[in-house]
Amino acid sequence: MPELPEVETIARGVDARLRGDRIVEAWFGSHREPFKTPPARQAKGLEGRTILSVHRTGKHIVCELGQTGGGPSVESSRQPAAHQAAAQWIVHLGMTGRLLVTTPDGPIANHTHARLRLLSGREIRFVDPRRFGRLEFRDLKRTAGFEGAGQEPLTIGAEEFAALFHGRKLAIKAALLNQALLTGVGNIYADESLFRAGIRPRRRAGRLTRAELERLRLALCAVLEQAIRQGGSSVSDYVDADGVRGFFQLEHCVYLRTGQPCRQCETPIRRILVGGRGTHYCPQCQH
Repeated sequence: MPELPEVETIARGVDARLRGDRIVEAWFGSHREPFKTPPARQAKGLEGRTILSVHRTGKHIVCELGQTGGGPSVESSRQPAAHQAAAQWIVHLGMTGRLLVTTPDGPIANHTHARLRLLSGREIRFVDPRRFGRLEFRDLKRTAGFEGAGQEPLTIGAEEFAALFHGRKLAIKAALLNQALLTGVGNIYADESLFRAGIRPRRRAGRLTRAELERLRLALCAVLEQAIRQGGSSVSDYVDADGVRGFFQLEHCVYLRTGQPCRQCETPIRRILVGGRGTHYCPQCQH
């Protein structure tokens, strides 16, 4: 599943290419699974709206949209204007989802569930073979804007981070994956952050010292920021908005490196299950 760096990379790419463009026509497929909002309602709500900005909230891509038929055209200013938003189109990529910017004559991939034709002549396409992704439209005159359930790991402070885990009996790896605590962190970056912080994934979250939690917070932030700079991790289906793979998988120290030597001490990397999730760690470097 695409995690915070992959979703951030896609959101930035879509924003850079389509901010100020206008949705002319929306097409949706016949499979029900990808739609939190019925496709006919999405199409009616989207058509004629200007894309004011595109950003990430947790593992969701949020397109801020202007009034129907109003707002700037594709030639207009591309300065941030999210405060003028009248609606949102919210994309969750699920396990295998892709949000691509292309042209109408580009090959249409199998499992394409949405195509938004834009005034500029480009298209946004949502492709999802396993159909675990979700598409949602919100009219902000009728409902509140989308917000993540947990804290943002890139900006959370030391006190707030430590408070998330105070008294919790679950393993720290499971706690990092709890989206109600931290939004956007998944299996890859939990494993990599725990390795950098020198903490074993099965340790009880509530028993970590403040010093250990601060090491973990800083490691998590550093790992996520490095992964964003390198376009995310392409270990399965992930590509960015242009269909380009990321490079951070080349920097992985433990994730999917079972049996390979640790990059620091050469001890073989182990794989265990924590909360039902495959978990990778170095038994020598992590305590």
